Amino acid sequence: MMPVVTASLAAIIFTAGVISGSLGALLGLGGGVFLVPFLNLVLGFPFTAAAAISLTTVIATSSSVSAGRAGKQLINMKLGMLLEVATAGGSFLGGITAQFVAQSLLQRLFGLVAAIVAVIMLTRLRRRNVILDPAADPGVLGGRYYEDESRTTVTYRVKRLPVAVGASFIAGNVSSLLGIGGGIIKVPILNAWCGIPLRAAAATSAFMIGVTATAGAVIYYGRGQLEPALAAVAVLGVQLGSWGGMRFGAAASVKWLKIMMALVLFIVSVMMFARGGR
Repeated sequence: MMPVVTASLAAIIFTAGVISGSLGALLGLGGGVFLVPFLNLVLGFPFTAAAAISLTTVIATSSSVSAGRAGKQLINMKLGMLLEVATAGGSFLGGITAQFVAQSLLQRLFGLVAAIVAVIMLTRLRRRNVILDPAADPGVLGGRYYEDESRTTVTYRVKRLPVAVGASFIAGNVSSLLGIGGGIIKVPILNAWCGIPLRAAAATSAFMIGVTATAGAVIYYGRGQLEPALAAVAVLGVQLGSWGGMRFGAAASVKWLKIMMALVLFIVSVMMFARGGR
C-alpha cells in the first residue's frame, strides 16, 4: 500500500532525491539504484511504485547531466544513439514484465545485479582505456576528450561492439524491471570490456538513460502506479543533486569513483537480499 502523501514525506523524498541525484550524476548510474532501495526498504513503498517514481527522476538526471557535459566532448553521441535502439526495446519489455513478477523476486534480482557490477568495478581499478596520443585514430565509434585528471586530450576506441549492444538490451530490460537507469549495467560493461573510459561511459550512459526510462515509465503510469506529487518532489531533489555531483566528479580520481561505486552497490545488494528473502 502507498504511504499517505504528507509534507514531511515530501521533504524526506526531496532529500533522498538530492543524495540520489548527486551519486547518480557522479557515477553515471542515474540515481535509481539508490532511490529505489530507499523508497522500498525504508519508506515501505511497493516495489513497482518505487520504480515508477525512480524512473521519472532518471529522466531528470539524464537531462541535467547531458546539458552539463554537452560541451566537454564526454558524450559519445554516435555510440549512444546506436546503443539506445537496443536499450529502448529492452526497456519496453521490462516495463511489461515487471507487472507479472513477484516483489521478492525483483528485490533479489536487484541485489544480484548490484553485487555482480560491484565485483566487476573492483577488478578494473587500475585499468584505463585511454590512448594518450591525441593524434591517434579513435575509429568510427570512438572519441576523444580533454581529461582534467591527466591534463591532456585522451583518445579511446570502441571494442566488442556486439557485447555493448547486448548489454544495452539487458540494461534497458533491467532499467524498467527494477526502476533504475540502466547505467548500472552499461557503465561497468562499457568500461570493463568495450574500451570506453569511465568518464565517457558515464556521460554517454547519462545521455541514453532518459530515453530508456521514458519507455518504461509509460507502462507504470498507464497502470496507475505513479504518484505524481511525490515524483515531482523527487525530480526537484534529483535535479539539484545532479549539478553538485557533476561538479565534484570533474575533479575526482577515476580510481576512487570506481571504489565508491562498488561500495554503494555492495551495500544496496545486501539490503535487497535481506528484504527479498523475507
